[in-house]
Amino acid sequence: MSDKPIHDYGNEALRRRDLHPDPIEQFQKWFGEAVETISHLPEAMTLATADERGRPSARLLLLKGVDGAGFTFFTNYDSRKAVELSANPYAALVFWWPPLEKQVRIEGAVQPVSEEESDLYFATRPRGSQLGAWASNQSGTIAEDVLEEQLAEAELRYQGSPVPRPPHWGGFRLIPEMIEFWQGRPNRLHDRFRYRREDGNWIIERLAP
Repeated sequence: MSDKPIHDYGNEALRRRDLHPDPIEQFQKWFGEAVETISHLPEAMTLATADERGRPSARLLLLKGVDGAGFTFFTNYDSRKAVELSANPYAALVFWWPPLEKQVRIEGAVQPVSEEESDLYFATRPRGSQLGAWASNQSGTIAEDVLEEQLAEAELRYQGSPVPRPPHWGGFRLIPEMIEFWQGRPNRLHDRFRYRREDGNWIIERLAP
């Protein structure tokens, strides 16, 4: 354990009157602050999934879009997270922005995005990333140097032509049912507000820290 003093939080309080009635609008406000403040990967988030027996797993990945429909990310459909989402299509996201002492937790059902949407996003990726999607059997066991060999094969196959999206690669969208906004405060008396969807409306509740 570290001998450093325990960190205390000291940012401004978060009050009910500060919150937008729509949690997506509130998230976009906080995300905008994170983008302005954090130079490296403010869009990084933890995605937690569970398999058909309820055993959880979590990993970091990048948010690629957020709007009224939900939170969008992309991956290999053969990866562990995608396989678990197919068996148990419900997940949680966590954003943590230390300089702002802000955290956002999101829970909801997850659905694949359309092939058209996946195609559109894949076309914006750097060519190296496009080729890498063909080269990597994500989460599968591999031998030494296999990735380099498969990348070279993909480069040769698509030399001089656009790289198409692999059929095993695409997007998911988490449709939020709960979004919690957490603001660090002194003495661990953190401000927490939870939005939960009820009968198509968002209910805002203050939570004890």
